Amino acid sequence: MKTPSELGLKIGYEFKDESLLAMAITHRSFSAVNNERIEFLGDSLLNMIIAEALYKRFPDMREGELSRVRALLVSGKTLAELATEFDLGAFLRLGAGEKNTGGHRRNSTLADAVEALIGGIYIESGFDVCRERVLAWFDSRLVTLNPDSSHKDAKTRLQEFLQARKLPLPDYQLINTEGADHQQTFVVSCAVPLLKSAVSARGSSRRKAEQAAAEKVLLALKDSE
Repeated sequence: MKTPSELGLKIGYEFKDESLLAMAITHRSFSAVNNERIEFLGDSLLNMIIAEALYKRFPDMREGELSRVRALLVSGKTLAELATEFDLGAFLRLGAGEKNTGGHRRNSTLADAVEALIGGIYIESGFDVCRERVLAWFDSRLVTLNPDSSHKDAKTRLQEFLQARKLPLPDYQLINTEGADHQQTFVVSCAVPLLKSAVSARGSSRRKAEQAAAEKVLLALKDSE
């Protein structure tokens, strides 16, 4: 059985009020006291925090582009990716029917729970702590944003590069997982037809390792041109 302390290690924040954490990870199928209201609060906080971060990071970016990039960063898909990095599905409290139909893997359920956690952190510790945690969670995504590449991540850019040349898509393989459960490092290789050997990279999640490997491949392809 997963414990609150285990989740605290993954998200970098340990709730003092376990009832608040319980609410944040409770789906409406489990109880009438669930995370819907607190998720509403977290959604608004997330949008504000990411908007502020983008405003400061990209002083020359126009309003429409800022809105587009923010929408990408706070999308259900991105939040579900974060939830997967936290192994959040294993902590969710779901009703029997929802659990049996794979609710712990459903993107919308995972995304809502991330927003609920944000709302919970804000309620318990205030805006400054909440902002610090959100920015820590999104750090790798904010750092890799590149205005010159239309804010597409490395995997997307590599895929489009290969597709434009009618070449097979990259082959990502998990080579190794190192470290303790709560502090793992993933080693991933990326092979493409234009390079003689696969490129490997490390990351704190498989997704981050794949992104790092794709970035290295793009640099290698650029150098070979």
